[in-house]
Amino acid sequence: MQGDSRLDDAARAAWLYYVAGNTQDEIARKLGVSRQSAQRLVSLAVTERLIKMRLDHPIARCMELGQELAQRHALTSCEVVPSDPAAPGLLAGVAISGAAEMERHLKSRAPKVVALGTGRALRAAVEQLPTLDCPQHSIVSLLGNMMRDGSATPYNVVVRMADRVGARHFPMPLPVLAEDPDQLALLHAQEPVRNTLDLCRRADVTFVGIGQLDETAPMVVDGFITRAELRALQGAGAVGEITSWSYDRNGEVIGGLINERVASAPLRSAQGRLVVGIAVGEAKVPAVAAALRGRLISALITDEVTAEKVLRLD
Repeated sequence: MQGDSRLDDAARAAWLYYVAGNTQDEIARKLGVSRQSAQRLVSLAVTERLIKMRLDHPIARCMELGQELAQRHALTSCEVVPSDPAAPGLLAGVAISGAAEMERHLKSRAPKVVALGTGRALRAAVEQLPTLDCPQHSIVSLLGNMMRDGSATPYNVVVRMADRVGARHFPMPLPVLAEDPDQLALLHAQEPVRNTLDLCRRADVTFVGIGQLDETAPMVVDGFITRAELRALQGAGAVGEITSWSYDRNGEVIGGLINERVASAPLRSAQGRLVVGIAVGEAKVPAVAAALRGRLISALITDEVTAEKVLRLD
């Protein structure tokens, strides 16, 4: 047991050093050890070959949290990465883990349809992907990437992934929100849009970000909805959004309001499908918990602090 604990400490120290970019003095302070001990822990991680291209050590607490979340919510998998105590919203760890899961599917020789949402966490994961040659796969977007002024959102990742892995890509040629339900019907009637929506429905694996609906909501910050529209959603009980579909604490899609104008592929139950949610940060805890309750995702990649708070909220 002492040996396992020592390796856990070494793995944490290695993660802080190689992934989070901490100095040995910072590692010592965060782990509550001397600088010499921090240096020895990093050296031990190297000696024990825990460090490869990715941290290759199952940190016990993270594994326990992942197992508990997976069992409680019938997830196919739940990957929990260590948190940096000084930077609880750090994306590096979940980005590396998300890229590893993406790469596992992309290395399949059999053709696959990979559907993608949008957001900062997904973009960070795609940026961690190595260059691959995967012409057999199709990468499809679950939502449009046009903002109100006609510019493209910087967090749409379909083109970026397709460039990195050499796959065909199918962006959603739509704004995120239509002007009204009538315009939405016309947009969805277009043949390219129908084909893209059909690919989304047939996806072999789907990766989505999970957005909060508080004052820091990405949909507001990025200019997709107004603060008045946000308050209306909150008044209807909305706590989170996936691909711009707003849902309540039970994971039920909110009726009416901006959901009448969302141009994204329908937000369906993930039961029987592989839908991987990637999210980190205290602000996202209610949204993640609700997505789990509503079976909107069937797998989760998050960090230690977020996982602990989601479990407490349950």
